[in-house]
Amino acid sequence: MTNPLAPGSLDGRVALVTGSSRGIGADTVRYLAGAGASVVVNYRSKAPRAEKVVAEIVAGGGTAIAVGADLTDVASVAAMFERAAAELGPIDILVLNASGGMESGMGDDYAMRLNRDAQVNVVEGALPHLAPGARIVFVTSHQAHFIRTTPTMPEYEPVALSKRAGEDALRSKIAELEASGFEFVVVSGDMIEGTITATLLERANPGAIEARKQDAGRLFNVAEFAAEVAAAAVEPVPADHTRYVGDTSGFVRESNA
Repeated sequence: MTNPLAPGSLDGRVALVTGSSRGIGADTVRYLAGAGASVVVNYRSKAPRAEKVVAEIVAGGGTAIAVGADLTDVASVAAMFERAAAELGPIDILVLNASGGMESGMGDDYAMRLNRDAQVNVVEGALPHLAPGARIVFVTSHQAHFIRTTPTMPEYEPVALSKRAGEDALRSKIAELEASGFEFVVVSGDMIEGTITATLLERANPGAIEARKQDAGRLFNVAEFAAEVAAAAVEPVPADHTRYVGDTSGFVRESNA
């Protein structure tokens, strides 16, 4: 995988990526570490998987720690940031990658608790530990970002609605964040081949991902999309605070998003 960030460009900086023991989060944290950042690999329950990512980064000469946290639990989030700051220092880059809602047995309100409430809790928990000029990156999908104007597949709708609710809740904090000297950007991409979400959607609706691929022309893979997320952590913030990845021609934009 080709790192979109120049070697050494993040020397001396600290990055925390939620849900980074696998998939997009893991590749994002690898890119950031490859550019010199000291990184926090966050996980919910799969410690060995997170430790494997850490070991890979350390073996390559980087600095990384694995910190478990249940993002739906305020105390757990607070402990995560306290440890990260104590071991690595104030956080310069916070990537809100963790999401879900299609898992079984988590409760009917799990999507909203994770994709909206937990995102707000994480940002509020992070504020005392952010470095001056820090940037917060919220990762979402076109299907969620455009859900108010463009319907999505029924199996994904609860996740899309909850992720859009999370984005809206965070956007309402932009003025407050900017007043404190922090930056905020949304990265919105189409369905990503190889993610757990795509796998679950394909299981629930066979052929759905291939159909979306045909409509879009192509879908990004995990490494490609992670490269865009990593770039969003350092490149200038767009005027509308949104970095679009991939084709958006099939989606209807709102004037304010």
